Amino acid sequence: MPSTGAPIASPAARTSATALAPDRVAAYLRRLGVERPARPTLPALRALHRAHVERVPYETLDVQLGRPTTVNPLDSAERVLRGRGGYCVQLNGAFTALLTALGYDVTWHRAGVQGSAAAPPSSADHAPHLAPTVTLDGEVWLTDVGLGDGLYEPVPLTAGEHTQGPFTFRLGPSQVEPGGWRFDHDPRGAIAGMDIETEPADEDDFARWHGYLCTSPESRLVRAAVVMRRDAVGADCLTGCVLRRIEGTGRSVRELTGADEWFGVLEDVFGLDLTDLDPAERAALWTKVRTAHEAWRAARAR
Repeated sequence: MPSTGAPIASPAARTSATALAPDRVAAYLRRLGVERPARPTLPALRALHRAHVERVPYETLDVQLGRPTTVNPLDSAERVLRGRGGYCVQLNGAFTALLTALGYDVTWHRAGVQGSAAAPPSSADHAPHLAPTVTLDGEVWLTDVGLGDGLYEPVPLTAGEHTQGPFTFRLGPSQVEPGGWRFDHDPRGAIAGMDIETEPADEDDFARWHGYLCTSPESRLVRAAVVMRRDAVGADCLTGCVLRRIEGTGRSVRELTGADEWFGVLEDVFGLDLTDLDPAERAALWTKVRTAHEAWRAARAR
């Protein structure tokens, strides 16, 4: 096995990502609180990535409500502009549409997610994660804002370790994707890791799984309401009614017991604009989340 994975794609093989219209680019940059870069540079890419994971959370609330969504990058970008987030494909699709409009050379790739260390690594054939790369000045960067508690900044797609805040990530050759790359999350992360294909992907690769992920009882998006957000020194993770903060070498855990407290955390900790939820939807969402939480507690007690 070579010490590094294969080159991610030849320039001729790259797939052009969807780009945003100029007015949407301006609105997106305002949402991130970032000035438009004069040209596509690495410092600008890092600043955009940091702002995105800080201000646009991973969230599955529309899945819990049964609301229809898509993985179209322009649709996903509009969600971001409304003050919402999305799951991995939606977040990375929206972000790469912005990057493409700013002149970055973006490529989409499928990746298989290993949910826990106890589970076997997964190929990208089943419910793939969208793992984008950016090629800049001859170097390829993994640029993934869709992991929730994952990368704070892009990392070069080379074998080695990368420490960002309390998390240490590892990149190396994949054992399940021939010629591909393995990303290992920190042991305290929400996933164990993922295996990334070298071949470019397009929207159809993810659209065909979108219905399953949003409706199947087996889907991780359906099983629990999850909201996550990264910052420079840690990550906030809400699963059901349990709010965790990972920072430094420690972790704090708090159970949210009331609807006002729960919605307050969504707005104050994660910065979500939930004005698109009417009172009936808010009540239904809280009832579903609290019922699932009580079932989880009962199962743990048995």
